[in-house]
Amino acid sequence: MGMPSPLPVRDGVGATRLHVPLTGEWPTVADYMIDRFFHLDPDRLRARFDRGEIVAADGSAVALDAPIGSVEFIWYYREPPAEQRIPFEIDVLHQDDHLLVVDKPHFLPTTPGGRYLQNSALVRLRNLLDNPELAPMHRLDRATAGLLMFSTRPATRGAYQLLFENRQVRKVYEAVSARPQNWDPSALPLVYRNHIEKLRAQVRVQVDTEREPNAETRVELISADDRVVHTLLRPHSGKMHQLRVHLAALGLGILNDPFYPVLHPEQPDDFDHPLQLLARELRFTDPLSGEERVFRTRRSLQEAPAGGTPVSGA
Repeated sequence: MGMPSPLPVRDGVGATRLHVPLTGEWPTVADYMIDRFFHLDPDRLRARFDRGEIVAADGSAVALDAPIGSVEFIWYYREPPAEQRIPFEIDVLHQDDHLLVVDKPHFLPTTPGGRYLQNSALVRLRNLLDNPELAPMHRLDRATAGLLMFSTRPATRGAYQLLFENRQVRKVYEAVSARPQNWDPSALPLVYRNHIEKLRAQVRVQVDTEREPNAETRVELISADDRVVHTLLRPHSGKMHQLRVHLAALGLGILNDPFYPVLHPEQPDDFDHPLQLLARELRFTDPLSGEERVFRTRRSLQEAPAGGTPVSGA
């Protein structure tokens, strides 16, 4: 179980917890924080200590001169950045006493991070539903649209978390890729495997061809025309960027993907050209009721071929 925060959720955003070394070159906790967040104004950080905004596990304010080693963890609210609103809304598909299932739009992150606080699915939904206990059961990339499931109650959250940990939630995705020259439709279906690793401070994952595969995706054909290929993706694992990496490796890099197969320079969001990846279906046996639960997105991919005939089971 995670360490409880001494600070309540505020405006849909939980407090940030920071581990502080018990020994080191920093005379005070404040000095460590100033060194850790060197890109921030040190006087503003010191002022936050003076205002009592940095607290210990018991909720007491950490003094500006508190020596290193006096606390191991501190909590504080992130100062909200100036955010441009993501101009797309979340659609609520299902809500009961335990679960919330929504259709997330492209460009909206699942949880707060970086320059996105209020513009995250979690914070928007906490504020919309007035439920500070809402927590995501899994995550979608900011660029990916589709089904996202949340727990609404801590008391039953663990039962649903185990489903994801034990890979008992069957996920289905759709993607649209540019059709390669001389592409052979008979190449699909297939199962693709490799070893994916997320390295710190890198935006892309790394593929290690020497190690045992840890990521597996079944790729099926939905339809194709002379321009694009529309595929159905059934991941057996859930590694970061897995579907994007696997399709790129097959020569079917997803349309509008700025990371794979080629990393492009960072650009402002192009809302007219979202990544053509959609979380289409979630299916699992409910651990509380034993009922088979199936949720399907209402969204579609704008670049999908018109009039394509789905494969069996799609």
